[in-house]
Amino acid sequence: MSGVSQIRIRPALSGDVAAIVAMLADDALGRGRERVADPLPPSYVQAFERVERDPNIQLVVAEGEGGEVIGCLQLCILPGLSSQGASRGLIEDVRVASRYRSRGIGEQLVQWAVAEAQSKGCKLVELLTHNTRIDAQRFYKRLGFQASHVGMTIRF
Repeated sequence: MSGVSQIRIRPALSGDVAAIVAMLADDALGRGRERVADPLPPSYVQAFERVERDPNIQLVVAEGEGGEVIGCLQLCILPGLSSQGASRGLIEDVRVASRYRSRGIGEQLVQWAVAEAQSKGCKLVELLTHNTRIDAQRFYKRLGFQASHVGMTIRF
């Protein structure tokens, strides 16, 4: 890591959606899923509004010097019956703008999410990362996550 960047983690605002989408699209997998345009497709604004209304979801951004959005993640608190009725935290869409990677920003975001989930009574925190994202898997293992499940999806 070339020096840890100082960031502020705050709830995402509607004005942050374009920066978040740009980060989501900033790799080979994301380029195939996302559509970066000006203006953004209305589906992104509608999705942001749904997320913002859901009390069990927190979409946050990492703000760098000057207020620039340089990272993001989504934390979902999922109540359940398993594990004696334990809630679990699900971390999704962890991204750091490419020019700010390897500065501790992703680590600060993930540590924030783990602490937030714990403060909300979660008994475990999970995350998914694509099987081709070997660097991401190493990163999460370094932060204490262990491979435990096999993820499966159906796309429509």
